[in-house]
Amino acid sequence: MSSALQAQDIARRLFDAHDTFKEKALTHRRFKHADIVPLLNALGKPLSVSPVGESLEKRTIYAVKAGTGATNILLWSQMHGDEATATMALFDIFNFLQAKNDGFDELRQSILSQMTVHFVPMLNPDGAERFQRRTATDIDMNRDALRLQTPEGALLKQLQQTLKPLVGFNLHDQSPRYSVGKTGKQAVVSFLATAYDEDRNVNDVRQRSMQLIVGMNRVLQQFIPGQIARYDDEFEPRAFGDNIQKWGTTLILIESGGYKGDSEKMAIRRLNFVAILTALKEIADGSYKQEPIADYQAIPENGRALFDVLIRNATVMREGRPVMVDIGINHNEVSDGAARTFQYKSVVEDIGDLSTFYGIEEIDATGLTLVPAKIYPETLDTATDLAKLDLPALRRDGILVFKIRKSSKKEFPAQPVHLLYEGDLPAQPLQLEQIPTFLLKKGDQLQYQFVNGFWKEVPSSAGSPQNGVID
Repeated sequence: MSSALQAQDIARRLFDAHDTFKEKALTHRRFKHADIVPLLNALGKPLSVSPVGESLEKRTIYAVKAGTGATNILLWSQMHGDEATATMALFDIFNFLQAKNDGFDELRQSILSQMTVHFVPMLNPDGAERFQRRTATDIDMNRDALRLQTPEGALLKQLQQTLKPLVGFNLHDQSPRYSVGKTGKQAVVSFLATAYDEDRNVNDVRQRSMQLIVGMNRVLQQFIPGQIARYDDEFEPRAFGDNIQKWGTTLILIESGGYKGDSEKMAIRRLNFVAILTALKEIADGSYKQEPIADYQAIPENGRALFDVLIRNATVMREGRPVMVDIGINHNEVSDGAARTFQYKSVVEDIGDLSTFYGIEEIDATGLTLVPAKIYPETLDTATDLAKLDLPALRRDGILVFKIRKSSKKEFPAQPVHLLYEGDLPAQPLQLEQIPTFLLKKGDQLQYQFVNGFWKEVPSSAGSPQNGVID
C-alpha cells in the first residue's frame, strides 16, 4: 500500500474510533483553566505534565510531553482565549496516546519513538477565563512576537528557542463565515504555511509546512469534501506564526471554521484529532517528503462569501414603492456573565444585491413582502408573564414582540420572542445593523416569522441557544 493510501486508511480508522478517545469532560467550548487542571493531573504514562509558565493573572500554564525521540515537535492551542476547538482535540489525543491494544499501537509507537511531542493546551488561560481573544493585558498575543509584552507570548518564544522544534502547530479558530474561495461552501478547516518574509519565499522550512498540509488536506477531504481552504499568506511581521517560521521551525497553522449545525464544534474537534495525528505519523516516517508543494497552492483560499442567513429577492416597501432586496443576516454569540454559555444576538449585516454571496441557510423570498412584526398591545411586568399567554396563537397572528417594564431583570427568553425593555423596534421595516425580527408574507398569508434572525424554533430540550432576544 502506498504511503498516501496508508494515511487515508489510518485517518478513516481514527475518525471512526474518535468517540473512544473523546474527553467526555469537555462538552462545550467555554471551559476554563480550572476545568482542564484536573484533566491534566489525571494524565498517566507515557505522558508527563509540567508547569512551564504563568499568565499575567498567575494562572499556571502547563505543557504535556510525550515520546522519547530526538525530534522535538511543539503544539499550542488557545493562544486566543476564545478559540478552544483544538484544545478539546488535544485532550482527545492525550487519551489516544495513553491507550493500547486497540489496533493503533503501531501508530503510537512510531510517534513516541521517533519524536518528543510537547503540547501546550491552553496558552492564554486569562483569555479563556473571559472567553475572549486577547490576554488580560488586552494585547492580542499573536501580534506580540516582537515586543513580547505578554508573559504568555514571551513563554511561547522561550519554548521555541529552547526546544528548537522541527515542526510547530499553531492551533486556532476562525470565523464560521469563511467560505472556500468564492463558493457557497463553508471552510470547515483552513490551513496555512506561514510566510517568513515579505516576498513569501519558500525555503526548506516552509516547504515542509506545505508538504504536511498537503497530506492533512488529502485525508480530511474524505470527510469534508470541498470544505477545506487555505489562509491568506500575506506576511505579518508581528505574528508568531510568521516569526516562528522565520526562526527555523516549520509552522503549520490550523484554523477551525464552521460546520453547519455544530455550534460547539464537536465535528471539527474530531477533524483536528485526525489531522494532527496523521501529520505526526507523516513526520515520524518521513512520508510527507513525497508531497508536491503544487498541491498546497491548489487548495482554494479562504473567501468572505457567506452570511449565516441569506434571504433572496424579498420585497420591501419604501415610500409606497416596492423594492426588491437580498438580506444578509449574521448570528453573533453573546456570552453570559459566567462566560460558560451563550445566546445569539443577530444583526442585519447587508441589504441590496447580494447575488455574489451565499447563506449557510437560504430562503428564496421571491413573491414575498417583508413587513414589521406585530407588538403585543400590553406591557408585561416581567418576562415570566409570557407563560400566561398563548404564544403559538400570537405567533400565528404575527405578534412576536413584547414590551417589558424597565425595572425587570434583562434575561434572554427561552421562547422565540423579541423582548423590548425600552424604546421601540428599530426602523420599520428594515435597516442595517438592526436585530432581524420581521415577517415575510405572501399577500395576507404569513409565510415566515423571523425572531432574532431565526425562523426555525429550537426545542429547549436540544440544549442549544434559543432564538429569543432582548433589546
